[in-house]
Amino acid sequence: MFSEQKSNIVTRPSGRKNMLWLTLSSLVLLTGGLYSSCSKPDTRPVQIVKQAFMKDIDGLDSAVSQLQRDLKANKSASTIQSSFCKARLAYKRVEFISAYYSPETTKALNGPNIPEVDDDLRVNPPQGFQVLEELVFPEIDSAGHEEAMELAAVIRSNVNRLRKISAGNELTDSHVFDAMRLEVFRIVSQGITGFDSPVAFHSLPEAASSLESLREQLTYYDLKERDHTLAQKLNQSFDKAIDKLKQGSDFNGFDRLEFIHQDANVLSSLLLDAQKTLAIPVFIEKRLLSPSARTLTDSGVFNPDFYVNLDAQQSTADRIALGKMLFFNPVLSGNGDRTCATCHQPEKAFTDGETKSFAVGLDGSRIGRNAPTLLNAAFQAVQFADSRVAFLEDQASDVIENQQEMHGSLPEAVRALKRQPTYQKLFAGSYQEGITEHTLKNAIASYIRSLNTLDSKLDGYFRGNTQALTVEEKFGFNVFMGKGKCATCHFFPLFNGTVPPAYQETESEVLGTPATVAGKKVDPDVGKFILTKREPHRYAFKTPTVRHISQTAPYMHNGVFKTLEEVVDFYNKGGGNGLGFNLENQTLPFDKLDLTDREKKALVAFMKVM
Repeated sequence: MFSEQKSNIVTRPSGRKNMLWLTLSSLVLLTGGLYSSCSKPDTRPVQIVKQAFMKDIDGLDSAVSQLQRDLKANKSASTIQSSFCKARLAYKRVEFISAYYSPETTKALNGPNIPEVDDDLRVNPPQGFQVLEELVFPEIDSAGHEEAMELAAVIRSNVNRLRKISAGNELTDSHVFDAMRLEVFRIVSQGITGFDSPVAFHSLPEAASSLESLREQLTYYDLKERDHTLAQKLNQSFDKAIDKLKQGSDFNGFDRLEFIHQDANVLSSLLLDAQKTLAIPVFIEKRLLSPSARTLTDSGVFNPDFYVNLDAQQSTADRIALGKMLFFNPVLSGNGDRTCATCHQPEKAFTDGETKSFAVGLDGSRIGRNAPTLLNAAFQAVQFADSRVAFLEDQASDVIENQQEMHGSLPEAVRALKRQPTYQKLFAGSYQEGITEHTLKNAIASYIRSLNTLDSKLDGYFRGNTQALTVEEKFGFNVFMGKGKCATCHFFPLFNGTVPPAYQETESEVLGTPATVAGKKVDPDVGKFILTKREPHRYAFKTPTVRHISQTAPYMHNGVFKTLEEVVDFYNKGGGNGLGFNLENQTLPFDKLDLTDREKKALVAFMKVM
């Protein structure tokens, strides 16, 4: 459940009914409540969780109020920074329920410090803790004092908004446990990476605050009455994880690989065991991440058929096999000498190894961008570098009918396939309507959705083969997830831009990719701006997966970098702005990462085994 709910507002009666209302009100006051002699307070665990959550919202309000007072009084930098950190710790206590029931308000409280272009193409300025953080850390921005005051006031207003919305929300046990495990997944994929504390690096104590809140809420369910051993295991696991986070004073040195494997994965698994022991139903609804996933790293927990337009478009074995035949069939191209595999070659992780793919024809011309891998494309909410389509069916038709790519025609392809008995039989067995433009596109999309490969050495490590990674590769994972800031855009464990743990959207980023490896000017391709004409999207490109990256050179949308070492060097310098491009809308932090040679080498080594 990821929908914002409205609070229920009860209005006072008017007119001649006032007398009756007043009489009943007086009776309630005199007797302590109607039927108080036979009714009992609601002591269901879920109701106590709700009460504790509302109390934590009050605590958040109080902490933000203190921050406002310190800002107004121009207190010392250390005092203001301390108040900010306390407010964020208070926010983390409510995050698991807030993000679950009130995602839009939560984003307003703690969204990224970048303007957002909504569905109506309105540009909304950023707000919330992350924006304020950059005015408070690493030093107080005295010139931004008024802005900081305004931001704190907006945060306080959104806390009150959260309180009003939450008062009318009815929690259920299933939702609470679902939200708990999703919070563990959020900590793993965002919290410990510094995603929402990119300047203060206060991520580890904040993750501890989230876990402390979960542990306290869990106590209301009296698990020990059902299974004392399981309750003891859970409590010990919470203690161990929280202690490890609190002791992790060095953000860059924190061992994220060990924490995920030995602590977070254990916690999320035990929470699922507790839910089942308490006979609380686990959701069976369709999501990208299975509602019954024990961890983010188990096999088969991501559903490649999630991003389909209609249930009727779900993949089947027959449709996948048919789509594979079409993928390698030149009948889809205009000149009959090109297939989907021309630019998406299986031996090259479904890329073509070119800086920019060759266009149709013999003149050697090229299309504008690098051919992306199709592996794990099913785990993205949008397709193409500029995010111009949502569904793989539309990607297929776009490529087939693009004059530079395949220069084909869907109607012509349908007519040609109808003349072939083999295809007539295969389509009839896969689709009631037989060969149509729709079924042709869906068959190809079904094949692409089958190209999901979450079975790297890293996956093997999390699934029990602790010898799968070398010492250098383990170190490289921790650089990727920490100091290198790679995982703040390429989210663990899919390592693409699809935002966990809800997995509803795939992000685009402005990196400032240079036109040439010399790095003298930004590449002229404006990316997503072509579609939206909104400045935050100028030079914005979809965040691709980093899985199979050792097979998908050259890199970036224009193929400017031939090696991973060049890519790491580009990020280490701070992207385009680190090269001096001065892009106001660059979303990649432009401060240098200051990676050592050992860290850069380990980072490359890790990425090569993904």
